[in-house]
Amino acid sequence: MKREIVINAGLGETRAALLEDRRLVELFVERQEDQRVVGNIYKGRVENVLPGMQAAFVNIGLERNAFLYVDDALAYKVDGDSHGNGNGVHNGNGNGGNNGKNGDGAKVHSIKDILREGQHIVVQVTKEPIGTKGARVVTHVTIPGRYLVLMPTVEYVGVSRRIHSEKERNRLKGIARKVKPKGMGLIVRTVADGKSEEELAQDCRFLVGIWDRIQRRAKRMAPPALLYKDYDLVYRLVRDTFTSEIDKFVVDNQGEYDKTLELLDNLSPHLKNRVYLYHEGPPIFDSYGVEPDVDRALQRKVWLDCGGYLVIDHTEALISIDVNTGRHIGTTNLADTVLKTNLEAATEIARQLRLRDMGGIIIVDFIDMESKEDERKVLERLEREMRRDKTRTHVLGFTNLGLVEITRKKVKQDIGDFLHKVCPHCEGSGQVLSEATVAHRTQREIRKLARETPAEALLVAVNPTVAALMIGAGGSNLKALEEQTGKTIFVKGTEEYDVSQVNYLAMGTRAEVEAKALPVRQGQVIELDVEEPHVSNPKDGIARIEGYVVDVEGAGRMIGKRLPVEIVKVFRTYAKGRVCQEHL
Repeated sequence: MKREIVINAGLGETRAALLEDRRLVELFVERQEDQRVVGNIYKGRVENVLPGMQAAFVNIGLERNAFLYVDDALAYKVDGDSHGNGNGVHNGNGNGGNNGKNGDGAKVHSIKDILREGQHIVVQVTKEPIGTKGARVVTHVTIPGRYLVLMPTVEYVGVSRRIHSEKERNRLKGIARKVKPKGMGLIVRTVADGKSEEELAQDCRFLVGIWDRIQRRAKRMAPPALLYKDYDLVYRLVRDTFTSEIDKFVVDNQGEYDKTLELLDNLSPHLKNRVYLYHEGPPIFDSYGVEPDVDRALQRKVWLDCGGYLVIDHTEALISIDVNTGRHIGTTNLADTVLKTNLEAATEIARQLRLRDMGGIIIVDFIDMESKEDERKVLERLEREMRRDKTRTHVLGFTNLGLVEITRKKVKQDIGDFLHKVCPHCEGSGQVLSEATVAHRTQREIRKLARETPAEALLVAVNPTVAALMIGAGGSNLKALEEQTGKTIFVKGTEEYDVSQVNYLAMGTRAEVEAKALPVRQGQVIELDVEEPHVSNPKDGIARIEGYVVDVEGAGRMIGKRLPVEIVKVFRTYAKGRVCQEHL
């Protein structure tokens, strides 16, 4: 499989695509104005301790306080140094980090045994603020390097599960135990496979130096304060993703290209010959076919190559994915068609989860299969494709209702939420009120308003389609409404209004409201565009001023033209006009 990283560095925005056989599987976007906080380390102040939730809220200087769960707060305890000196710097001895127990072996039962309000603590963000929820933080911080991850507060050594050779795992674990500082822990990353003791020791010294600087800053700074900020997108990709498994690393910006080579001088010099500068032809994402895949990642419906499709819906609690045969009719029998569609859907679902970075509970409704063997094949395909995903994912199998349940760790907004904003009209529901609903609702509001006001007349502005329904054929609906309310009602169609928008512009005497309601007066000559023929009298043409209809006599053959029209008669819902003689 050919794997490539393609980077588009624009003005204020950097986008990176991870491609597998030229298909987009992961997309990273970083903008100058966005505040990425995952990985950052802060000195914070505990604002609230909530025993009922077994959690605390910590002020780290963001818009909303961060959430700290009891199991993530165990680097601190009520009789520890950090609680006494108030500077939030723990000494890295691992106290309070053993399976929910504090340093003296007593089991921690309450968040109040660990933290108190006003306490200063050092925390690291593990989950971005999403929606109305603040960031998720922990007290056992981790600092990633090229080959190692330093854990200053936990004495532990681990090796990446992606290193499969038991012999190599044991070798790396032995090196990690030898080079790690006393009282601290290390995790050996996948990219360390085959690396020497000196390379790992150098990486460890670099990470310990970062931790020392963090501790010094924590002692002198008052909370809330940023102690450590993770590097930018290109650096993180070079550090975390650009391994020997990547065939090409292509950048379209000279500055980022030079920076990448400079980083590799220290991190992985042998990969420098895989870095390329893209500097000619169409935009890099167009050249690599990434842009269409990005657009598809924002759509609700995803088409499969076989003709079937997925429908992906988000709710507050979970994500649902529905599989449909669509245009795929197969060539042999129904069972074969269903199996082929479900297998292709399983591959695409795994790709979409990575691409969209969707997390939480995912429910998949595959097309019903009668054969248990076919169900097994689909699950095996799904699990195999999921193994490529570095984010922790579990396929829990078919439920009693025939649905497949998946869980995937959620640490940030999915790509749709990041690139989209909630529609101001439907507020995210995907639906708006129909014209008829708005028309009837406005009529009810007018009846209510008529009982509450002594005014003779009122003027309401609505979308032109809603106005047409309120007025009715020949003004019948408006006449009936006036009889019910005893008021003179002017309805103004306003083109720039959306369907649900209603505005009461005036109330008062009939003469006062009429002066504001009618955009034309008898005898006036005005330039108008003839838009369409009259429905019942095609010889006449229809023009509009702010939604107000002007019936132009004899203009049915002048559609699309702009003509001077004399207003000869004015009514509440329309006016009669005629084209000035010289244009006939």
